[in-house]
Amino acid sequence: MNIKKCCLTLPSRRPDALFRLLPILSLLAVLLIAGCSEEEEQETESNPQTSVEIECAPDNGGITLPDGFCASLVVDSLGRARHIAVAANGDIYVKTRSEEGGIAALRDTTGDFKADVIERFSTMTPMGSGILWETGMAIHDGYLWASNKVAVYRWPMPEGGALVPEGDPEIVVSGFPEQNAHASKSIAFDNSGYLYVNVGTPSNNCQEEQRTPESPGLDPCPQLERHAGIWRFSASDTGQTFSPDARYATGLRNVVGLDWNTDVGALYVTQHGRDQLNQLWPELYTEEENAELPAEELLRLTEGANAGWPYCYYDWQQEKKVLSPEYGGDGQEVGRCAEYLDPVAAFPGHWAPNGLLFYTGEHFPERYRGGAFVAFHGSWNRAPLPQQGYKVSFVPFEGGSTAGDYETFADGFAGVEPIPNRGAAEYRPMGLAMGPDGALFISDSQEGRIWRVVYTGKENNEETGGG
Repeated sequence: MNIKKCCLTLPSRRPDALFRLLPILSLLAVLLIAGCSEEEEQETESNPQTSVEIECAPDNGGITLPDGFCASLVVDSLGRARHIAVAANGDIYVKTRSEEGGIAALRDTTGDFKADVIERFSTMTPMGSGILWETGMAIHDGYLWASNKVAVYRWPMPEGGALVPEGDPEIVVSGFPEQNAHASKSIAFDNSGYLYVNVGTPSNNCQEEQRTPESPGLDPCPQLERHAGIWRFSASDTGQTFSPDARYATGLRNVVGLDWNTDVGALYVTQHGRDQLNQLWPELYTEEENAELPAEELLRLTEGANAGWPYCYYDWQQEKKVLSPEYGGDGQEVGRCAEYLDPVAAFPGHWAPNGLLFYTGEHFPERYRGGAFVAFHGSWNRAPLPQQGYKVSFVPFEGGSTAGDYETFADGFAGVEPIPNRGAAEYRPMGLAMGPDGALFISDSQEGRIWRVVYTGKENNEETGGG
């Protein structure tokens, strides 16, 4: 508020004239003060950092956050939560692997940001498919979207105050290749009416004999025809069928996190790098190198892009893409990998990036706006070294390009240090979503805990619930 707008200047007249003006001055003062109060209210409403309600758990629900942020617990133990989506009215939809039901709908009716109404709908195997819900949860264009290993579904958003959609969902795309490994079908949408779906590889690195020491890679890799990429479909049509012709990008081993960056109009994905360099090629890689390599990647995709799997992997320590040992590489040689797409950001090996969200809200400080949050599910292939990951990182962006190294945003999910194996972790970050007020939601796949992260502007302490 500009204080000058709310100041009264008294006239420099004789006292008797001043007394005659008092009724007018009193009326002016009331009007001006009312105007100032209204102005303050308008400024508060227009400033998201003051309009977002702050409700924090005493210890942030077991996680640590940067100064100025705190977290509350929406729900404590929903059961193996996967990806999540938040509606415009604040209702939350969560994909789960719980035996109670495949999708959970959460609502806060008391204003304390805790889910006091939880309803479950659909089943573990939608429409009798026999295929469990996995990842893939979104709200887009008036529909609630979900996917399993072989199809993408949608319901019209509930109306009339209902929390759960009615009836069976429509099948948008079906016929994806059945596979045991990397079968989840994560989804994202652009601004032009398209749906993007990940189709992972059914193997580690397309060997002649899968996960067998020193077995060479198939060249060309036949899996690239129907796997290892991103497929694009209409977001408005139903009854579509998977086809190799709908491939948008290729050379991607397994993508679980993907999101459309509206600032630049491009699809970004997080790729899980290959496993077992030391176990499969002990003459070329040490246990320490196996633990750190290859990189997990954040990639910007365009139509026709090729990220190089299985022929190449990205070495974040050397900052270059190198030839895979299955195709004659020695950990140094680049060879044909020079022609493939490099990441815009790279992370240590086996952290398992399962959630990706570009922050488009205004509640967080300006440096976070347009940047990317990445939820790391945590590793398994670093043994005998301790496992790592189990955190949410932030990648700053400016003008559509990365603007610095990634940084840890939320940590402490595992609850133990060092982490001997993934089963020892107390919580594992999985999904990310943004609420209508700009709050950040994080889901956990171990117990089904969900955090709501907000900005307080204060240094973390016991009063604000900081960790």
